Amino acid sequence: MVGQPLTAFIKKTCWMMVILLAGCATFSNDAGFGEVQNTTQQYIQQKPVWATTDAQKTQNAEQVQKLLAAPLSADDAVQIALLNNARLQADFYDLQIAEANVVQAGRLPNPGFSMLYAKHNSDYSIEQILTLNIMSLLTMPKASEMEKRHFAATRQEVTQRVLTLANETRRAYYAALAARQRLQYLQQVKDVSAATAELARRMQAIGNWSALDAARERAFYADTAIELRKEQHHRLATEEALVRLLGLTDATKLQLPERLPDLPENQDGLKQVNTEDFSKRLDLQQMKSNTEALAQSLGLTKTTRFINVLDLGPARILDGRRSEPTKKGFEIRFELPIFDWGTARVKRAEAEYMQVMHQAAAAAVVAASEVRTSYDFYRRSYDVAQQYRDEILPLRSRIQREHVLRFNGMLMSPFELIADARTQVLAVVSYIDALRDFWIAETQMEQSLIGKPLDQERN
Repeated sequence: MVGQPLTAFIKKTCWMMVILLAGCATFSNDAGFGEVQNTTQQYIQQKPVWATTDAQKTQNAEQVQKLLAAPLSADDAVQIALLNNARLQADFYDLQIAEANVVQAGRLPNPGFSMLYAKHNSDYSIEQILTLNIMSLLTMPKASEMEKRHFAATRQEVTQRVLTLANETRRAYYAALAARQRLQYLQQVKDVSAATAELARRMQAIGNWSALDAARERAFYADTAIELRKEQHHRLATEEALVRLLGLTDATKLQLPERLPDLPENQDGLKQVNTEDFSKRLDLQQMKSNTEALAQSLGLTKTTRFINVLDLGPARILDGRRSEPTKKGFEIRFELPIFDWGTARVKRAEAEYMQVMHQAAAAAVVAASEVRTSYDFYRRSYDVAQQYRDEILPLRSRIQREHVLRFNGMLMSPFELIADARTQVLAVVSYIDALRDFWIAETQMEQSLIGKPLDQERN
């Protein structure tokens, strides 16, 4: 009588296997990359491309060469990075790995077969057992749901990496342009300083200039030459940083504009931040997905805390002479919770869940603070650059014109005129720095509305 319930249970299990086989997860065409593209284009205009075939790689390379044929804009630089950055292309395969885990979680476990064969004279001992991990069938829906949530979190994380690369490329682009402009103006300061130092040396030689004043001019020229060498290295470093993000082999392939983009005419051209933008931060959405996945994990832990392995299957046993009929039955094998009742695993899962909940709350506080800070820096960077453009530089130009008039009227020395010219050039260099800081501040502000990937170790 005991065999009948077990037989019914086996039949029920077989039907369950058939149903599960019919609903097994399968691979998609793009491993969820289409969703990454769609989400990315909600934030930026550029489109990432995952080159998985030789044809796509060739098409990417042709598009990169086409963009490099002309001086790059910031948008062009971002597009090249999204097409050509090898590290980003490697990150895209995280989607395929996560999807493979989803499919694997929806696959039935392979049955196990064991056989014992023993012979002594004419007596045989033969056991044939076919087993199936029943517990994996029972926990399969929860395991599949967990992997699906992890897959969704992976899509969000990959999207963040795309957007982070885009923002890093913009910052590197503006830094490279500013370094080029600074180098041009510092070269002018060096040339003027060289001429002044030579004039001072000649005037000292004929007794019309003091040794102190001549030494002061030569010292200024030496300081300027040192600053120029530093700036030459800074230009190289900023361009190489941009080259790395673009995935290029060297900086000679870069064609950059001669100057930074102009400052918006007034504050009406500045970007605004609202609550809706903040709510779209991808790192907060990813943390939410992780929390939900962990909650599913907690439920799974509670389900399986008593029975870790449960195998069930039919058995055929021959014990005796070969001519004797085999015995039929079932084998059930599972762990008995004598020493480990699973309470430690449950407690650990609950602690991990509460830990993630508090981490999510802390992340929301940090995110709000980052948005406020970056937006304030963005607005104040504009104010500084605007003051240079509308007040300081016009005043310096006016002072220079007045000094030229005084020099023409022999009311000031050529050294004073040259010193004022140097001061005006340095004011332009300061404006370049302020303009660079504004564009980078705008990029940082946009990044604060997107968030950063949770696995900061990769950055």
